[in-house]
Amino acid sequence: MSTTTAGTPTINASPAAADTPIISASGVVKTYNTGKVTVPALRGVDLTVNRGEMVAIMGPSGCGKTTLLNCLSGLDTIDEGEILIAGKDLAHLPDDARTDFRARNMGFVFQFYNLLPVLSAVENVELPLLVSGVKPKESRERALKILDRVGLRDWASHRPAELSGGQRQRVTVARALVNEPAIVWADEPTGDLDSETADDVMNLMIELNKTQQQTFVIVTHDPRIGDMTQRIIRMSDGRIVNDGLSGDR
Repeated sequence: MSTTTAGTPTINASPAAADTPIISASGVVKTYNTGKVTVPALRGVDLTVNRGEMVAIMGPSGCGKTTLLNCLSGLDTIDEGEILIAGKDLAHLPDDARTDFRARNMGFVFQFYNLLPVLSAVENVELPLLVSGVKPKESRERALKILDRVGLRDWASHRPAELSGGQRQRVTVARALVNEPAIVWADEPTGDLDSETADDVMNLMIELNKTQQQTFVIVTHDPRIGDMTQRIIRMSDGRIVNDGLSGDR
């Protein structure tokens, strides 16, 4: 790990750190208590993901896929076990430091875009940089550069309502990548897209995974999308029931 001038831990990308799994989970348990019923969402999950991998998490609805992604990324807490991101236990960080760590080191892509409708494409993309304290001029330059990378430079001034579903998801991918995160978490990133547009978005993420060596963890129910990744982790009833590389499925 390295540390920023603000004191927030960041993921060390040095060659010496390359042998350490970027994501490591051991004995992770998560239970939701609604007051009337207790729902075990994760039942002792063990998992490692290496740097630069593109991994799909698959399984039936309600099996714990999204819960696992939320717990791994620090968006949700766990009841038992341990999760390390590049050797760092985020649960031991104060809330503000954990939020800052995610902003600096992680990108998020969601099924329904979560774009702010009153902002243009470039304003949506530059927002994480501005929140992280990057100066406005640099934020705008970096946002335009990544929009150009995803083929939307000419649409930078358009608001989400003026874009197609595929274009909106490309803006979401650009926003997730603008801070050059070590890890990109994607929850059903193609679930609201037709198959052709879904393939376009996945091919974009595959290209960026290869060229930028960023780690992608993708929750999906679509076997076609899973087959485009390097590794599929299959879940059932809150447990990992199969974990295979592409040649072992």
